[in-house]
Amino acid sequence: MPVLVRFARKPAVVAMVHVAALPGTPAHRLSWQDTLQLAEEEARLCREAGADAVLLENMHDRPYPCGQTGAEITACMTLLGAAVKSAAAPLPCGIQILAAANREALAAAAAAQLDFIRAEGFVFAHIADEGWIGSSAADLLRYRRAIQAESVAIFADIKKKHASHAVTADVSLVETARAAEFFLCDGVVITGSVTGSPPLVEEVAAVSQAVSVPLIVGSGVHAGNVQSLARHADALIVGSSIKRDGNWENPVDPFRLEELVRALRS
Repeated sequence: MPVLVRFARKPAVVAMVHVAALPGTPAHRLSWQDTLQLAEEEARLCREAGADAVLLENMHDRPYPCGQTGAEITACMTLLGAAVKSAAAPLPCGIQILAAANREALAAAAAAQLDFIRAEGFVFAHIADEGWIGSSAADLLRYRRAIQAESVAIFADIKKKHASHAVTADVSLVETARAAEFFLCDGVVITGSVTGSPPLVEEVAAVSQAVSVPLIVGSGVHAGNVQSLARHADALIVGSSIKRDGNWENPVDPFRLEELVRALRS
């Protein structure tokens, strides 16, 4: 049975907290205390501006290792996850560690008592800008059982952004989603081609009709399109559009998030 994440409303608005570049990565600049404080402040802003959940991600760590990450990143993300969960309480919180470091994300989520992870490369394989990313479903679900983390939901990206899917060009988005459900994911994530780009509404509708697990729109949601995408979604991950000037690299802008929430609930 799928693991249920108890969002207060449907569709849920899942606000991104992009933590500052972590130790050992090319863009690392801030002290640990400043990194922690910034993440906590953004989580609080997201909660106060009307988000239904928070998703933590190390997007500033570019370029990302492929399929794994260092122990220092896992340790930092675990501590950040615990801090963000406390700051955003009582909202559900999740984590993603780039790129496709799904085991590490699951371990961090279990230790920090988070509610879900976002996983790349759950079914089928693709070429991302980090390299070849293969299917991780069998390993990841066995690992979740082994570390007794079965309360942590796994939301699986399908045909994800920033990647070439030529090797699976004969497998449709709908069939990929069905495969992810068959391989026991707890939800599927649909994106556009790049960060800030939305998926087609027709694709979201088709996948929604094809699977019984929750469907999450994972990119390109903004105040102008939120209602059309929300008709077929259980949750909407919002990142670029709720940042200052609509740029994911900038801090969270609570006014942009409030505008999006108003547009959705109106």
